[in-house]
Amino acid sequence: MHKSSCGSIVLDMTRDERPARPSPDPAHGVRTITDAKALSAMANPFRSRMMDALKVDGPSTASGLAARTGQAVGSASHHLKVLAEAGLVAEAPELAKDRRERWWRLVDPGTRWSRADFASDTAAVTAAYAAEALTVQRQFERVQEWNGNAATVPDWDDAAFATQHWLRLSPDELRVVAEEVVDVLLRWSRREVPDDGVERESVFVFARGFPAQP
Repeated sequence: MHKSSCGSIVLDMTRDERPARPSPDPAHGVRTITDAKALSAMANPFRSRMMDALKVDGPSTASGLAARTGQAVGSASHHLKVLAEAGLVAEAPELAKDRRERWWRLVDPGTRWSRADFASDTAAVTAAYAAEALTVQRQFERVQEWNGNAATVPDWDDAAFATQHWLRLSPDELRVVAEEVVDVLLRWSRREVPDDGVERESVFVFARGFPAQP
């Protein structure tokens, strides 16, 4: 069973017209996506980047997200509407200075999905593969961007890491490894960042484990 998880994206309305909210994961507060509409909404590079920006920087307006992702404000507004209809973002009216200003936030701190949940729905399986392909593409684009810039920030270059291992595992043991890795990352992502004057940046960490041959 293949599962994908995004901390974003992990992935945060008129209730009677929009799809049911994804199911929450009681252990981590991460929602399991169970409808194809949400997967299709995430399988778009601009919308994926917008969700990442909301995760890293917090609530924003369409104009703020447009500037962050290099698109027109009208395009950003359209993508926000798609994400809202899929139950992935919601308005944050408490942040608006007037009635014309619209702020948006993620509904959930992270999302996950399993292709097995959509086995009987061909369109949903296609959407799941598209969302996963985009996730992988973005992960390795970030690696390439970092490799191109690492030499300009020597302190971060020294701190950054990459690791890979060949393990001999059963499916159940791989599930345990996954839970342990996710628990470590969740602990760091949920910590209260100290107000100690130390300069911090957003740091991207991703991990994958799957059967393979040398």
